[in-house]
Amino acid sequence: MSLITRRGFLSSVGLAVGGSLAFTGYATAYETGSALVVTRYDVRPPRWPFGQKLNIAVIADIHACNPWMSGSRVADIVAIANGLKPDVTVLLGDYVCTHPFVSSYVAPGLWAEALSDLSAPLGVFAILGNHDWWSAAVPTNPPDGSRSVRAAIAAARIPLLENQSVRLSKEGKPFWLIGLGDQIAFGWRRMARHGVDDLPRALNQVRDDAPAILLAHEPFIFPHVSERIALTLCGHTHGGQINLPLVGPVFAPTTGRGTQYIYGAYELGDKRLVVSGGLGTSYAPVRVLRPPEVVSVTVAAPGEA
Repeated sequence: MSLITRRGFLSSVGLAVGGSLAFTGYATAYETGSALVVTRYDVRPPRWPFGQKLNIAVIADIHACNPWMSGSRVADIVAIANGLKPDVTVLLGDYVCTHPFVSSYVAPGLWAEALSDLSAPLGVFAILGNHDWWSAAVPTNPPDGSRSVRAAIAAARIPLLENQSVRLSKEGKPFWLIGLGDQIAFGWRRMARHGVDDLPRALNQVRDDAPAILLAHEPFIFPHVSERIALTLCGHTHGGQINLPLVGPVFAPTTGRGTQYIYGAYELGDKRLVVSGGLGTSYAPVRVLRPPEVVSVTVAAPGEA
């Protein structure tokens, strides 16, 4: 066995420490704190009507906090979403950051004011996420069953859909937008989720055969969704949040809960799913190979230009 010299040992330690610091700086200061991309999907559900192309901007998992997701950064995200010129913009929940690695928490009025500038001709619609139920809008306040987050969204004049369906129309061609209540609003007990989701109630409000799009914070629901719903849009997973080369996602809020839907586009029969990587972070302000993203989804019939 060869002996390592003291100088060699110190050099190795220095390289390891330097590499660790560089990795930490990349994962926090850059990828978490400043990187931002637009990810585009072209989705062609088999049952989507020809001639009814729709563009959707998706904002998920803001987790507002300083310095990682400040009010001004939310405003920048809003400007990017508006610049996509979507027909409709959707917010998929988790506006609140609950991890402690912050310089301060963002007042809900600040992120709500930024979101109030979202603009789309068919409207802007929101659902809630699990952190909006688990924490008050200011996490140092006692949990309030999502009341303070609801108040902030209402102040932004953004309709909140909770087990509700709304009929929209583009150029005289209707479609349904369905918002699902959060599926783990009351957490997990004995490996079973406890939420306020009621998809049958929402579907009972769908009164015709126009195509339907479902907004659901968590992707758990997707295997159980009827093929009546052409497209499901989800967040929650942060796209794995920490993704390592040759390994893949090593952390996701859904890991260990039986879902394989972590990031990207999926197909199941005639159903389609897009899972956003989101914008903020859970547990710690670290993202690796999954930068914050605004998602742009184009929905059209198969074969349509």
